[in-house]
Amino acid sequence: MPLCPVVDSCPDSPEFEVEHLLNLARMFEYVKKIQQQIDLIAQSQETALSAGAEWLSEAILKDKIIHTFGTGHSHMIGLELAIRAGGLANVNAILDSAVLSVEGARRGAMIERLSGLADILWDAYTFEKEDVMIVVSNSGRNALPIEMAQKARDFGMKTIGITSLQQSKQYPSRHPSGKKLYQLVDLVIDNCVPSGDVMMEIAGNRIGPASSISGMLIINTMSTEAMKIASQKGGRLPIYFSQNIDGFSNEELYDRYEDRIKHL
Repeated sequence: MPLCPVVDSCPDSPEFEVEHLLNLARMFEYVKKIQQQIDLIAQSQETALSAGAEWLSEAILKDKIIHTFGTGHSHMIGLELAIRAGGLANVNAILDSAVLSVEGARRGAMIERLSGLADILWDAYTFEKEDVMIVVSNSGRNALPIEMAQKARDFGMKTIGITSLQQSKQYPSRHPSGKKLYQLVDLVIDNCVPSGDVMMEIAGNRIGPASSISGMLIINTMSTEAMKIASQKGGRLPIYFSQNIDGFSNEELYDRYEDRIKHL
């Protein structure tokens, strides 16, 4: 008795493979859209990603801090880079519950539009002129990320903005200056996300957010390329090990950065 008497249902048959791929394409439209999104970012942002990687590699080699900041869902992109297995230890995520939705999503959305709050958050952290600041804002129009980027740039840090240029250019700034994030940073990386942060449509509803995955792709691409560059130049990489693998410890790195990174 053959293991697969019906050819069309046999996992090893060409017919099954074709049908399987067609089913996946029909079932997982979001996967297909994300794959297209990844390719678009890699192709269109190659120059910007390479420049960002060079800046981060300089921070590694000079033992400087890479700061990240975002509000709402954008904060997850900065947090992705901070204090995680396989990632750089010289990363400081600027975090505050007021703008991370944990005290209410509507409240957080209103607070991120307030001018002046960046001054308060800034004073709670330690910065040096040769550090790097990465500010993430999909819309690029709210006051808090705009002012955080401006403060970092005025301070003398190199600034990187991750934003949707399509979204940002479509709507007016909510900052008194009338400026948007992409107009105030040294390096702009376009996350290539459609306006509204959605990629699909069903029954007249726009669905399928893309900014989180796109942002994490961007930030991990920059950091891993930076590690390669720094390593090629003879730098010692400050990389965290997984806390769940026996035989490794991050205590040396914690001790090294605890005076410069707040949330250790």
